[in-house]
Amino acid sequence: MNARLDLFSAQHSRRQQQFGRTNPLAPAALTRPTREDAHEALRTLLAWMGEDPTREGLLETPDRVLRSYGEYFAGYQQDPADLLKKSFEELEGYSGPVVVRDIEVHSHCEHHMVPFTGRAHVAYLPKARVVGLSKLARVVDAFSRRLQIQERLTAQIAHAIHDALDAKAVAVVIACEHQCMATRGVKKRGAETITTQCLGLWETDAQARAEILRQMED
Repeated sequence: MNARLDLFSAQHSRRQQQFGRTNPLAPAALTRPTREDAHEALRTLLAWMGEDPTREGLLETPDRVLRSYGEYFAGYQQDPADLLKKSFEELEGYSGPVVVRDIEVHSHCEHHMVPFTGRAHVAYLPKARVVGLSKLARVVDAFSRRLQIQERLTAQIAHAIHDALDAKAVAVVIACEHQCMATRGVKKRGAETITTQCLGLWETDAQARAEILRQMED
């Protein structure tokens, strides 16, 4: 089964069993349309716009869009937990935080399907294990390359790292510009949305939280 449908099936099962009984509000299990279905849907969308999908410049557009969507939404084919499985215990007495700043974020707003882009700063306080630094960037990508809202994206990254590494603390800060409010609607270019999620020690200890946020944002 396709990895994306595996995730759908798992989510569907959890929703159906909420509160220990079948959940009547849970959505039906999803059947993935074929590539041909998606291709035809894009031709229909072009016609709806007022275009002629048979003209020369648009003949290959549905295929191009599908290929680009394969990149934009590649996160549906990834399980972020798998990216964090390999970790290391050789800390040699290190007891400070690990901070990776300025990780590029490229995602799409699930409300309008237009991009939002910016930077993520990720930090964790190891308990006994650390993970390769590139894996933190890959986790950001795995969650970003899906239809998202920034608030959920921030929380998902933080919880994935916290759960996989059993870290003492995790903090994630994301700052992005959303094209859904920059190029349409209120049209406010340059407006930046900042979201923060702290877990563990950095959630409960205000002084420790202030210190790590300072390190992440300086």
